[in-house]
Amino acid sequence: MSTRSPKKNFFQRYLDPASRLGEILFGLIMVLTTTLTAGLIAAEGKAGVRHLLVSAVGCNIAWGIIDGIMYVMNCLTERGGKARLLQAVQNAPDPGAALDIVRAEVESEFESLSKPEERETLCQAILKHLTHVHPAKVWVTKEDLYGAIACFWLVFVSCLPAAVPFLIFSNPRRALRVSNGVLIVMLFVVGQKWAQYARVNRLAAGLAMVVIGLALVGVAILLGG
Repeated sequence: MSTRSPKKNFFQRYLDPASRLGEILFGLIMVLTTTLTAGLIAAEGKAGVRHLLVSAVGCNIAWGIIDGIMYVMNCLTERGGKARLLQAVQNAPDPGAALDIVRAEVESEFESLSKPEERETLCQAILKHLTHVHPAKVWVTKEDLYGAIACFWLVFVSCLPAAVPFLIFSNPRRALRVSNGVLIVMLFVVGQKWAQYARVNRLAAGLAMVVIGLALVGVAILLGG
């Protein structure tokens, strides 16, 4: 009896779990830093609330765009590294030197997961494959752009629950306190979700994520972020 793998959504197709949680965490830290900083100079009444709302949403739009661009650059860098490896193998003076290049890559990745003789067999198979591969041009792909969009939306969407209090309350201080409370709860939830992948205690991971997130926000504010 065959079992079907669960259908992946848009974010799961283009970002791994660590990247998805990292983007959400990044968005939460950025909006918390921005709103706390903006709250120091926010005016009273609806004008102050509007200022905090624009700061929260605008910050995450900007950083979502930046993060998306960085994702594409990282993809290009990774493929460029593979192209350089391929070129180094094919330009090696002899098969032994080419095999040493492959070994250097394989050993670091699979040393803890395989036996020496298994890694040697893998290296030989990889070398045989690489000697017949034509180097592809390193350029932006459709998958890169989809991954960048996923990065942007995760950063942007992560700020939306924290922006809701600025639409409800007319007092900027009260709206800011509620927004910060929402962000702290979301940090805790992100920590618990991370614990599922890291296989650690969920409560401890949630509390640790809150502490780490607040510490990073404090550092960003103290250093002028």
